Amino acid sequence: MPSCVALIVAAGRGARFGTDMPKQYQTLAGRSVLARSVEAFRHHPRVGSVRVVINPEHRDLYDRAVAGLNLGPPVSGGDTRQQSVRNGLEALASEGAPDLVLIHDGARPLVDADTIGRVIEALTDAPGAIAATPLADTLKREAAGSVAANTVVAGTVDRTGLWRARTPQGFRFPDILAAHRDAAGLDLTDDAAVAERAGLAVRLVQSNPDNLKVTHAYDLARAERLIMAELGDIRTGTGFDVHAFTEGDHVMLCGVRIPHDRGFLGHSDADVGLHALTDAILGAIGDGDIGHHFPPSDPKWRGADSAVFLRHARDLVRARGGVIAHADVTIICERPKVGPHRPAMVARIADIMEIAPDRVSVKATTTEQLGFTGRREGVAAQAAATVRLPFPKG
Repeated sequence: MPSCVALIVAAGRGARFGTDMPKQYQTLAGRSVLARSVEAFRHHPRVGSVRVVINPEHRDLYDRAVAGLNLGPPVSGGDTRQQSVRNGLEALASEGAPDLVLIHDGARPLVDADTIGRVIEALTDAPGAIAATPLADTLKREAAGSVAANTVVAGTVDRTGLWRARTPQGFRFPDILAAHRDAAGLDLTDDAAVAERAGLAVRLVQSNPDNLKVTHAYDLARAERLIMAELGDIRTGTGFDVHAFTEGDHVMLCGVRIPHDRGFLGHSDADVGLHALTDAILGAIGDGDIGHHFPPSDPKWRGADSAVFLRHARDLVRARGGVIAHADVTIICERPKVGPHRPAMVARIADIMEIAPDRVSVKATTTEQLGFTGRREGVAAQAAATVRLPFPKG
C-alpha cells in the first residue's frame, strides 16, 4: 500500500469570520474546528500521518487546539495559501517524501472517511484527484457597475459540467511538489489549479455534501447543527464523592484552590467536585468508575491533580465520537463557602472539558448542620453529566 500523508493547511488569519480568533481555532461542538479536521485523517486507515501548516503567530492557539493528538511539530506557513502548501510539501520532502499527499483545509471539519477514501483510491490511476460536488444552483452574473444595494442580473450562466471544488485534494507527491515549485510566485486558488497548470490530469471525486468550509459565523453554526444531528444517543450519568477533612491549609474544589483551616484526606488532591463529575461522565458512557481507571492503590496517583481524571473521561467520550453537552456539580458542606469561588470553578471545569462555560453549573448547599458535613467533618459532592454519542451503527 502506498504511503500517504495528510497535510492540513491552517495558516490563515480568518479575517472574514469577524472575530479576533481565526476560524480554525473556534470551538465546534466541544472541539476546535482544526482538531475535528485533523482527527478525520488521523483515524483513517489509509493515512499514515498528519502534518499541519500554521501561522507561527498562532502557535499558542494551535497547541491548545490540538492538545492530546500527538502530532509532529507544525510547519510555518507563508503569506498566501499557495506558499503555505509549498512550505508543507517541502517539509515533507525533507523528512522522507510519501507516495501520496492529501491537502486539506483546516477549516473543513466535516470531511468524512468515505470522501477521503475515494480521493485516495482515485490516485491509483490518476496523478491527482479532488473532492467536489456537482453544482446544483442556478448561476446568475451581475450586471457591470452594480452596487450592493442595487444589484441587477446581467444573465444566467450555464452550470452544465460545473463542480464545486472542496478538499481533500490528493496527489502523487513528486508530481504536486514539482508543480508547486514551478508555480512559485503565482497566486492560484487551489492545489488542483497548480496541478492543472503543470499539465496533470485531476479527477473529480464525489464529496460528502456536508463537507463545508467554515468561513463565516453562520457556517460554524450550521456545522454544529450537523454534528449534533448525528449525536442523537443522549446519555446521562451521575456521580458522588466524599472526602474527610485532615490537617492542612487549603482544599481543592472543582479545580480551584481554596484557603481553609483544614485540608482533604485522600490519595490524590481529593477534589470531590472533579471526582464526582468524572464518575458522572464515566457512568454516562458505561465505562466503570474513577477507581477502575485510577486505582487509589497505585502510588502513581498520590497527590495527583484531579484535572487529569476529568480529562481522561473527556477523552473517552471523544474517542467514541461524542461530546459532553452539560455538567452539573453540587457541593455539600458547611465550610468553606463556595459562592465566592463559583465563577472560577465554572471556568476551570469548562477549560478542562473544553466546553463553553454556559454548559457548566456549580451549586452549593448544606445539610442544615445534620450528618458528617453538618458537623464539618468533611465535604461531599454529587454531579450529573449529559453526553451525546453517535447512534450505534448496524
